[in-house]
Amino acid sequence: MTRQNYYSQMSVDELVCAAAKAKKGKKYEPVQPIDRRKICTSWWGQAWCRNMEMYSDYENRLPRGKRYVRAGAVVDLKIEKGKATARVQGTRAKPYRVEIEIEPVSEKTKQEILKRCEFGIHSLECLANGDFPNELQDLFQMKNGLFPSPQQIHFHCSCPDWAYMCKHVAAALYGIGVRLDENPFLFFTLRDIDPHDLIEKTIGNKLEAMLKNASRPSKRILHEDPDDLFGL
Repeated sequence: MTRQNYYSQMSVDELVCAAAKAKKGKKYEPVQPIDRRKICTSWWGQAWCRNMEMYSDYENRLPRGKRYVRAGAVVDLKIEKGKATARVQGTRAKPYRVEIEIEPVSEKTKQEILKRCEFGIHSLECLANGDFPNELQDLFQMKNGLFPSPQQIHFHCSCPDWAYMCKHVAAALYGIGVRLDENPFLFFTLRDIDPHDLIEKTIGNKLEAMLKNASRPSKRILHEDPDDLFGL
């Protein structure tokens, strides 16, 4: 096979057909975007994609990765603690194997984020829905936040492409975003963070504030005799 054939561009229809054949009879967990135009629709999924797209390291390969996700070429994707493994259909009959490893959030960063959560996250449901203040959204996505930088992401693909990031890796990275649409808590699995820690911080702050105010008289306490107050 020539070098040109290795990197020939498959049409969307060819990708769809090849992916369907690859999945047949296999216990794969394919990536299927709800909306192919946006790829990701939830706060966590979209935030994951925005985080990738803000780094120039990835800008040349990401568009082709999007195309592969839309065509259903990510025929299998599994997320575990600190890593994701995928099979992505390409020009050959057998899907390429992609391995993505992500370094855990440092303890220092984790503690700084917990310290700043304050009263912003009220429940696991709010956390899953991205229903928290803009300040926390910015905090999670800022440098040294919850989302990984390119230096914290390490990947390998079995394809012959010599590029730092091939289109199959790019497709798998977008596939992670789709998985976060389906289950936002997979983000915390990937980053080795217990989401309960964020909730407990909020609850702890609320309880502390309540205890501080416990000795203060409330304005709602009645100081008059109820009979006099209601003319009884």
